[in-house]
Amino acid sequence: MEGLRTAAAIRDVNTRYHDVAAAGYDVKWGIDFGEVGQAQVIGKMRKLLGPDLHRGFARSLEVGAGTGYFTLNLLRAGVLREAVCTDISPGMLAACNANARRLALSVETTVADAETLPFADGNFDLVLGHAVLHHLPDPTRALSEFRRVLRPGGRIAFAGEPSRLGDRIAAVPKRGAGAAAPLWRRLIGARPVSGVNGGGDGAGGGGHDLEPFVDVHAFTAPELAGHARAAGLADVRVRGEELTANWFGWFNRGLEASADPDDVPMLWRRYAFHGYLLLQRVDERLLESRLPPAIFYNLLLTGRRG
Repeated sequence: MEGLRTAAAIRDVNTRYHDVAAAGYDVKWGIDFGEVGQAQVIGKMRKLLGPDLHRGFARSLEVGAGTGYFTLNLLRAGVLREAVCTDISPGMLAACNANARRLALSVETTVADAETLPFADGNFDLVLGHAVLHHLPDPTRALSEFRRVLRPGGRIAFAGEPSRLGDRIAAVPKRGAGAAAPLWRRLIGARPVSGVNGGGDGAGGGGHDLEPFVDVHAFTAPELAGHARAAGLADVRVRGEELTANWFGWFNRGLEASADPDDVPMLWRRYAFHGYLLLQRVDERLLESRLPPAIFYNLLLTGRRG
């Protein structure tokens, strides 16, 4: 699909899909603003920022902030002091504001295109994002904007970008889940999700059917680093994250997506959740420093404005 659509069409599809998805997004992806969520976000940011993470950031900008997963958890952890969240989707920012009110947090939100940010030069100490660069028509142009709004010495930190090879490898457990789903449902006594026979996400229409079209890029590590360097960023680094946890997670998510959510036992959900966390630790401690970034599902990107 990459290269076959105009930038305007890519923005339109992402806006419409994410507006519709916003209401159920946190539940669908297991987004948490408690101790578990903070630990997940802090762990990823520590890999990106190292010692800078503990120095804190006076003013931050999250691009493609969605419902606020990263920024709100970082505010709760005291890593950020003054935060701005942007997204192309008004629906997502409405959900972000609702989460912020519920958590008694102060955050500024602005609907904005990542490639034309409505902020003055040198306005932020940190520009961050999670699973956003692969939705953008022109990552180099977007990263140039991120550099523009950074103060000298300011950092970028982006997590959750799909690697091209890792994405292909992840297709194996996804297909396996589709094949195993009917037997798995029988074993746990679950009904198929409405409108689905043997798999799928059961989203249906109303905008959810746009989900296959919102991902525009999958990157190699050199390509992702190249976008950042072409944007004028210095000290650019890319690393891989999640291998066995990804395989385990996608297989279980595929099974669960095929079943009526009310029929999935809590015991299963606990197994899937704690198994994923365990394999995350295996990946981090044993694999991420020893294997090439290309085979991991997620790529993490950091750099600095000189």
